[in-house]
Amino acid sequence: MIHPHLSRVHVWDGASHLGVGTVRWSDGAPAGRIDAVDVTDPEGTAEYSVLPGLIDTHVHLIGNASDTPADFLAWPLITRPEEQVLHGLAHARRALSVGVTTVRDLAADDVQFSLARALESGIVEGPRVLAHGLVNMTGGHGDLFIPPAVVERKPVADGPDACRALVRRWARSGADGIKVPVSGGVLSVGDKASWRNYTDAELAAVVDEAHALGLRVAAHAHTEDGIRRALAHGVDSIEHATKLTASLADDIVVAGTTVAPTLLINDRIADGTAPAAPAQREIARELVAGRDVAFRSAAAAGVEFVLGTDANGFHVDFSDQWDEMRAMARVLGWDAERVLQAATSRAARAIGRDADLGRVAEGFAADLVVVRGRPWEDPDALRADAVVAVVRRGRVVAGSLPASSTS
Repeated sequence: MIHPHLSRVHVWDGASHLGVGTVRWSDGAPAGRIDAVDVTDPEGTAEYSVLPGLIDTHVHLIGNASDTPADFLAWPLITRPEEQVLHGLAHARRALSVGVTTVRDLAADDVQFSLARALESGIVEGPRVLAHGLVNMTGGHGDLFIPPAVVERKPVADGPDACRALVRRWARSGADGIKVPVSGGVLSVGDKASWRNYTDAELAAVVDEAHALGLRVAAHAHTEDGIRRALAHGVDSIEHATKLTASLADDIVVAGTTVAPTLLINDRIADGTAPAAPAQREIARELVAGRDVAFRSAAAAGVEFVLGTDANGFHVDFSDQWDEMRAMARVLGWDAERVLQAATSRAARAIGRDADLGRVAEGFAADLVVVRGRPWEDPDALRADAVVAVVRRGRVVAGSLPASSTS
């Protein structure tokens, strides 16, 4: 078993800066673990810093990853699943190259489950993928990504019994969790964010069955009603939460539910930076109109926002996590250290992996990012071009370890 190390580096452990020291890890089977963290100079100086690998809690891996232009909605319909999984791998590796060592795919089926297994077993190199099976109603947000004339559609579930059956199907297929829309969305065709998705009885069945099978539930919710209903039924995270109110923020804090704010994607659709139809742009503009003020107030009230980009390779790229983090600092009023926590240790807690991910500490996974400088001191320093090396499962998978730090 090999025991690599970094010495004379700043150690930011997922919560705070410890000082300058050495981090040692193993890269043997079944997965690399951190062996020791020795801080020898709490006030020292160094050129490089080591951070925990970033965790993006909301992505969509399956989409066009090539340089050949493709239509966002048509591409999945004309691309075979065998080919889709390769595009998903390309997206995953792009995220890995900028220090994202864990992603959570929130619209998964057998394509993502297969990719996740291949990555976990080490057949191919990439980040850890947690895949949440989508439980969605006929004519719901997820179903509206497929034109009505298309006969071969993704699975849907209508009625409490069918909802339970689809949760069980995804659990059998290897899902790490369940995603359920409780409001409409932005990019789905003919959708309105204000539309209710699922009755209370159906939503209760989804959450109850998922929790009975040990699966976390992420709820897509833009509206006040959607957020309120998601909280009432005990979901584990809320995605977007764009129309969050002060009262709902207090309820979220009491419930301990995490929120992925997905700032960039809605901003880019609203301002035309990312391509979108006029109707989609209008939905996004309405959603973000009062969002920033509400989110800053919610952050001050203690809402647990975590890194979630909604990256799909089309509106948000799989190397945009650092840009999202700077946006979080700006919108939420956080300093750089609080943002980094939201992308590491707090994100790990949000996905139920805080016992082995998101920290630079003995016994934790050797998922590490080596960067120039001290990014926890300045939000403007949260940049992908500062990354010089990425370690995943104890192996260097992007860049190279600084020679001055390994001697």
